[in-house]
Amino acid sequence: MSYAPLISKILFSFILSSTVLYQYGNWFRHRIFVTITVLLAWYCSFLIIFALPLDVISTVYRQCLQENKKVDLTDKLNITATVVVPNCQEPCSNLPERVFTNLWRTVYWSTQFLTWIVMPMMQSYINSGDFTVKGKLKSALIDNAIYYGSYLLICGVLLIYLALKPGVDLDWSKLKAIAASASNTWGLFLLVLLLGYALVEVPRRLWNKSNHSYTLTQYYFKAAKLSSDKCEAEETVDDVLESLQAVMLAIKPGHPLYVELETILQKVPTELRDRINRRQLPDDTPNDAPSEKALIRLHKQTIKSLQVLQRTETQWNIMVEKIFELEDTLKNQISRDRRFKRTFQKEHSWFRRYIWTSTIEWYWKCLLYCYTQKMLAILAGIFSICVVWSEVTFFNVYPPLSIFAVLVNVAKRHYDYLTIELLSTIVILYLCYCAYSTVLKIRVLNLYYLAPHHQTNEYSLVFSGMMLSRLTPPLCLNFLGLIHMDSHVIKSQIMETSYTQIMGHMDVIAIISHGFNIYFPMAILLFCLATYFSLGSRFLSMLGFHQFIGDDEMTTDLVEEGRELIKREKRKRQRAEETYNRRKEFEDRFPSSNRRFRQSRGSTDPGRPLETTESNSRSVLRDSHGLETYGGSRFEVDTRFPPLDQDDIESRFGASTGIAGNQDHTFSSLGADRPYQSEEYNRSYRVGGAPRGIFDDV
Repeated sequence: MSYAPLISKILFSFILSSTVLYQYGNWFRHRIFVTITVLLAWYCSFLIIFALPLDVISTVYRQCLQENKKVDLTDKLNITATVVVPNCQEPCSNLPERVFTNLWRTVYWSTQFLTWIVMPMMQSYINSGDFTVKGKLKSALIDNAIYYGSYLLICGVLLIYLALKPGVDLDWSKLKAIAASASNTWGLFLLVLLLGYALVEVPRRLWNKSNHSYTLTQYYFKAAKLSSDKCEAEETVDDVLESLQAVMLAIKPGHPLYVELETILQKVPTELRDRINRRQLPDDTPNDAPSEKALIRLHKQTIKSLQVLQRTETQWNIMVEKIFELEDTLKNQISRDRRFKRTFQKEHSWFRRYIWTSTIEWYWKCLLYCYTQKMLAILAGIFSICVVWSEVTFFNVYPPLSIFAVLVNVAKRHYDYLTIELLSTIVILYLCYCAYSTVLKIRVLNLYYLAPHHQTNEYSLVFSGMMLSRLTPPLCLNFLGLIHMDSHVIKSQIMETSYTQIMGHMDVIAIISHGFNIYFPMAILLFCLATYFSLGSRFLSMLGFHQFIGDDEMTTDLVEEGRELIKREKRKRQRAEETYNRRKEFEDRFPSSNRRFRQSRGSTDPGRPLETTESNSRSVLRDSHGLETYGGSRFEVDTRFPPLDQDDIESRFGASTGIAGNQDHTFSSLGADRPYQSEEYNRSYRVGGAPRGIFDDV
């Protein structure tokens, strides 16, 4: 008996959740309460995934001990035993049953409290347009009234049904089981939809990635759609800015609502606020002061429009980088010197200089990557077939038809606990990857997007925590049914895991326990067939939602449009890079004048062209390459820093997160022609500074 395996799983889950949250979130900019809540939700979900195999191993050992007791009892009664069970070998990770019971009770009910009560309120609180804590909470309750009302209605109907059913006594333990099983049933419904799509799409996507030409065509299609979404988001922001400008004309300093207006303006990035000041409103614009409710609506519209603009710009920049990478890969495949050459050079770090050299990069991207993707696609396809087969046949216990149940039974007979742990972990992780990678790809959930390099907004982080907490418990419970360790599913009297005992069952409601929980997972086969033949994509295309279908005329048009957009984007970045190179060469040739030039920059007012004592030729060079044009005005561009690294948060967010720390640098909303800045530079220009706290609007 050792606590080391469980402690290592606990620490690993915490480190993994912290690392992932650090990669996607921004600890210095997001509210501390949001960060802690999302971290707790991710941590509890990861802990269930990695600690459940230990519970399975302990249960297998206890089942063996129980069978040995039965054999000893038959020997004492002088009854010939037909099966002789040898002495059980204790696993090193075996722990008392109460340890896992207390662990699952704490973890499970914590995730349920977060996902059904705290995080929905937090999402509405973040997007609320009210200016007080009381107003934000009231708005959050109203936004979730329909959501909570429908859930309470279902629970009320179930309680009335059980109260009227004879022979059923409702106590606290049964009420907890009803609440847990209702949540698991909801999660199972969503899980079947997600797995029915992902079990086919994940292997197919891996296989298609091995074909660079096909993947590039698909990316062109997505780029055209993202460009349209980005233009629509920018138009929405323009409408909001026009409304804000009209309100600014009506509300002057000293007005009772001026503080609320300042709160709204603090949410607007610096570059967009400058656009408000430059905008010319129509003569018929009303100048009446709005009411507080109208200002609250405008505040909410501002938050939502900026979130959408941030998401679309982030997706656009990520997609552009992927396309540039694929185009470079296709060009380098015919290279004879076998050294990977980029269109846009990245920063030369020690890793790229000594380890990830251009030769190694060429062999990986141009030779080994395709074969690796095909091997992963084959493995994923085998796993998907095993999962679908096991889902369709897991209810049959004798003989066991579920592939995973057969493998676990073989490992049981040989006391191969390591195989059981590895098999359980791999299968659960594959199911989790299929389910979670699909959630944010659905078009209906287009408001949410997880972007790496600290670029995910709070709203998307909270949503990811909610979905992770809701899908993980039913997913793990479904896995226990696949390996025949859930007696309420396979209808067999076996010793259950501590996890199953805490989850609860809907045995008191026959239509769910004997119907939905058993036969509904079989619908995965139907969804897989529909995904394989792309029935959903073709149906959505008929309704007007553009989908990537190879034989469709609209698909071809969007691919060509995306190709032209990428060509235009590449030309912009090439001009920006050439500008930087010429500027750097000039500064290297004239170091003394460069010092005077930089001194003059320190006294230059924001937004005004630079004035130096250099020759006219230098002035022409500066005017041609050192300024950017936006909205009819020209703004100074700092060229002291090397080209943009794609880890730069400001370049990835563009106009939606304009620099608020210093007014000396104003950039175009596209972010394509902006010079690349160093990491030290980025830290000094955080977007609007760190928030004051969860009650930052109060």
